[in-house]
Order: sequence, then C-alpha cells, then structure tokens
Amino acid sequence: MKRSLPLAFAALLLATQPGLAGQPAAMVAPPASPDMAVALASWTPASAAGLLQVIEAAAAEGLDPADYKAAELSAAIASGDFLGLSSVATSAYFALSRDYARGRTPAAARHGWYVTAPRADDAFLQARLSDALANGTVRRSLETLLPDHDDYRALRAALATTADADARATLRVNLDRWRWMPRLLGPDHILVNVPAFEMRLVQGGAVAARKRVIVGKVKTPTIQFSSVMTGIVLNPPWVVPQSIIAESVGSLVRNRPSTARARGYTWTYTGGRLNVTQMPGPGNSLGQVKFDMPNRHAIFMHDTPSKALFDRDVRAFSHGCIRTQGIVDLSAILLETVPGWDRARIDSVLAERKTTRVPLPQQLPVHIAYFTATPGESGDILFHRDLYGRDRPVRDALGAPDTGESARSSTMSAQAPTIVAGSECQAAMPNLPA
Repeated sequence: MKRSLPLAFAALLLATQPGLAGQPAAMVAPPASPDMAVALASWTPASAAGLLQVIEAAAAEGLDPADYKAAELSAAIASGDFLGLSSVATSAYFALSRDYARGRTPAAARHGWYVTAPRADDAFLQARLSDALANGTVRRSLETLLPDHDDYRALRAALATTADADARATLRVNLDRWRWMPRLLGPDHILVNVPAFEMRLVQGGAVAARKRVIVGKVKTPTIQFSSVMTGIVLNPPWVVPQSIIAESVGSLVRNRPSTARARGYTWTYTGGRLNVTQMPGPGNSLGQVKFDMPNRHAIFMHDTPSKALFDRDVRAFSHGCIRTQGIVDLSAILLETVPGWDRARIDSVLAERKTTRVPLPQQLPVHIAYFTATPGESGDILFHRDLYGRDRPVRDALGAPDTGESARSSTMSAQAPTIVAGSECQAAMPNLPA
C-alpha cells in the first residue's frame, strides 16, 4: 500500500515544521498549489530513490547531476526526514524535467534560435509529477521528455565513449540543442543543418534525399526556426530589397541600364524611390525554383544561378536564405503524388519562364537547425565548424570546460551577429496556404 499523507495534513506540516538548513517555521511557505501539496505528500523513499537514479543518469544526457540536487536528495533519503525528502525531491524533479523537456541553456544564450521550445510550464510538469507519483512512473515521466530521434541517440552514444574534453563539450552542446527542438518533426519533413551546409528530405521517417546548401554569411546569418512548406514556385520573380538596391543593384540600374535589362531587371520610381524586380529566368538570383514556406523572417529555400559555389567546402555566401542544390530534383520528388506534375511537366514550365505556383497536397514541416556535431551516413560522428560562433555561449551555460580547442573549428565571435534575414529572398508572389 502506498504511503502518502492527506492534503490538509501535508499543508499543515509545511506550515509548522522547521525549514531546511535550520530555517524557522515562519519562513516555510505553504504549497503554491494543491498539485504541489499532493506532490510533497506523495514522495516515498522508494520513489525518491528512483528519482535519484534518473538524476545520476542525466550525465549520460550531457547534463551535470549536481545541478539537480543529487547530493541533497541522497542525504534526505538517508535522513528519513519526510518533509526534507519531499521538498528536495519535488524541487529536483521540476529542475530536471524542465531541462529534459526544453534544454538547460537559457534563451539569452541561444543566439539566432527562434524555434518554439517544447512545453515545460509549471502546470504541465506538476500534472506529470502527480501522475508519476500516483502510478510509480517517476523514471518514465522524465525519460519520455527527452528527444526520440536517431541523431540524439547517436550523440548520446558517442558521449559515452568519448574521452577528449573538447569533443565531449561539443557533444553536450548539441545534445542540449536537440532538447530545444520540437519533439515531433513530422514523418515527412525537411531538416536543414546550417554548420553542415546540408539539408535532408525525410519521407516516412527515412531519408529520401540529401543535398548541399549555401547559407548566410557571418554578417547575415541564417537563423534557426521551424515553418511549413506550402507550395513550390517555378520561375519566381525577385523583388530586390532596398538594402541590395543601395548596395549594388541601384548602381547597376543607374549607370549601366542596358546591362541591367540584359540581366532581367525592370524598375520603376515611386516618390523618388527606386524599385527593382528581376524577372524569371535561369539568371534570376532565386534561380528557377523557390520553396514557399511562410515565416516572419522572410527566409526561404531556393535555386541559384551560381551553382559552382556548391563545390566549396565552406558555403556561407547568402544574405540569410538557403540556396539548395538539386532543387528541381527535390521538387519532382515532392510533386510525385500531384496529378499532372511529373518531371517532364516541371521542365516544360521552367522552359516557358512563366511564374507558376504548385500547391503541395499536404504542408511539409521545414526545420532550420544549427548542429555542430551530427552522425554521418556511416554512423561516425562528424564535427562541423562553428560558423557563427554559437557553441561557446551554450558551453558556458552547461558548465562545459573551454579547452581552447574550439577555436580550431571557428574563429568567429561568440556574440550574436547582426541579423539581416532573408534580404535576397523577397518574392512577388505571396505565401498562400497549401
């Protein structure tokens, strides 16, 4: 029979018992909510011991058990002090469950990260704790908060067998980044990893295609966010942003108008302001294809006429958007189930240079991530250059030692660079629902 105390008696104990570390009774606050009081009343030495085991196992997840009151909990279990045990166990559970659910790194250290964090509010965690204590499932309630993804498992396995301090620190950073990610990426989705200059198309849970990508320069970095792809635009026009008109295109239009026209540019003046559009065609800066993925950052995946850049090892040349190798092939894969849109039809429309939007039959999640350690196709772990210097703030948050070795993978500043997102990716056609 499970030992627990009635709610009212638990509240009375909290109000009258001496506090922890010798605090007088008057300083001990009553439970913040009925759920919290139930949790305090329901801990037993056995359930607390199970929690302690999970906390000690957090080291395998790249976290420090000392951050979750491991020593205090062990002492409380040994002391037999019910109130002390319940208070420490509840506090430790909440701390670990939050970090398992949404990562330990604070938002201020997640530079360029705009992915919505998984749920980890107090009400959600209190409900999980109450259910876990009632059913004896403390371990499961915590472990099921962790990412269920092959990449996460591969990094965790690598951490268990890696002795090098710098490699371990990088693995810990990327394990935490996975905890920032949505738990359900979607059975079909696109995952772009900026430091690897690579995208993966996943269909039915398996990788259907891998392609090289070109990402933002250090001064105009590609930020991290999730969106949904709703359609494919063939022969997209490029509405040139004012920043690029001021930087280069405006000078071309004013000083060499015949050359500008030969490159597909058209322009008008509105109230003295120059407005420039590049018409569809192979020389268009968006190339021949753009993936429609609505987002407030105005960042898209698109083709490029500068295909030779895909042969470079470091492919950081854009203003923030993601230039994608073989995007016509990807389009053919994504439109396989759309009647009338086989590869021959796609090629025919591209040859006409007529802007055409093809809605996808289902929205496709797109996740733009930043992982500096990833499992390779052969199963080994690949370490990527920290292009934007974003690892160090995460290392600091995790308490990982800075060996100085990380400078070999990146000489960039760890401070968040100025974001000029999507400045080359504005298109005349609006994002419409699929």
